Amino acid sequence: MINFRKKAVAMLLAAVFTAGMLSGCGTSGDTEKSKNDSRKAVEQTTQAEADTNSKAQNEEDKSESRDIFAMDTYMTLTAYGKNAKKVLDEAVDEINNIEQLVSTGIDSSEVSQINKNGKGSVSETTGYLIKRSKEIYDSTNGVFDITIYPIMQAWGFPTENYRVPGKKELKKLRGLMGADHVLYDEKKQEVTLNKEGMKIDLGGIAKGYTSSKVMDIFKENGISSAVISLGGNVQTLNGKPDGSDWRVAVENPADTGSYIGVLSIKDKAVITSGGYERYFKQDGKTYHHIIDPATGYPANNGLTSVTIVSDDGTLADGLSTSLFIMGPEKAQKYWKEHSDEFDTILVKDDGSILVSEGIADYFTSESDFTIIKK
Repeated sequence: MINFRKKAVAMLLAAVFTAGMLSGCGTSGDTEKSKNDSRKAVEQTTQAEADTNSKAQNEEDKSESRDIFAMDTYMTLTAYGKNAKKVLDEAVDEINNIEQLVSTGIDSSEVSQINKNGKGSVSETTGYLIKRSKEIYDSTNGVFDITIYPIMQAWGFPTENYRVPGKKELKKLRGLMGADHVLYDEKKQEVTLNKEGMKIDLGGIAKGYTSSKVMDIFKENGISSAVISLGGNVQTLNGKPDGSDWRVAVENPADTGSYIGVLSIKDKAVITSGGYERYFKQDGKTYHHIIDPATGYPANNGLTSVTIVSDDGTLADGLSTSLFIMGPEKAQKYWKEHSDEFDTILVKDDGSILVSEGIADYFTSESDFTIIKK
């Protein structure tokens, strides 16, 4: 049994905007349903906005939306402003360009060529992502490691040919790891993998970077308000057209048809990682895709989901996985040391919810939650 699911919910006015409900696998019917549900929800949202502002709508209030499939997931982009249609076209081009550079599923991508040859010249985009990945690797003491890719391949996650690798195999592959062995010459824009057989994957950071790049395009072209979901990575520009906050629901990892609470945000990225997003079962045991570099096995450290809220989509993407691997105690400690960079919502194995104090006043839930204080 396999399941690959990533879902985010942004509640706009009275409508619900659901994006990235399925990414990558499942039956064709399931995939088509996710696409249709996402489009229907956006249409409802747009109609709700139109009904509310029908008497006083101006050019700045008009919305345009795009539904696309890229980076192995469904994406929805909605922007408000007189240039929205043209700017969305530019944003879609940027998403596709980034995918062509960094996707391990595209043989001609810069990352695939580096993995094939052990070295290669890179664009500014790929170089930046490798540089940021190494910074997060250092900051998390190796928890976030782009050299995890050979182990991901051993588990079959990139190809969906799932299997449980043996301990000896994983031990050997772990010997190929360590982002400190990925050498990046920024001046020459050249990357070298300093271990034979080492491979990298920027998938743990690329969508967050892409959402931030889309926001830059919106800002540069006069978009007044926007919300996007790139396979579950939600990011917003300003508030809603009426000035109020966007409301983003945080999915319940125990029941993916519901949510644990709602965040009210402006100008933030909201990114959630959890083992429920992508997994397979073998011999009655569940194996999810978030691999702990220290063991080579799926992380099992006491958390079922981690949500990161930050101005920086790239950072939020990298940290959502990292804190999940760390577990609740180390994740809280890490937040306390970096609380000026992000906030977090942690859901523990027992269902209890921890919310960092920086967003506690902006998070509402029918469940009790504990505030993490500095």
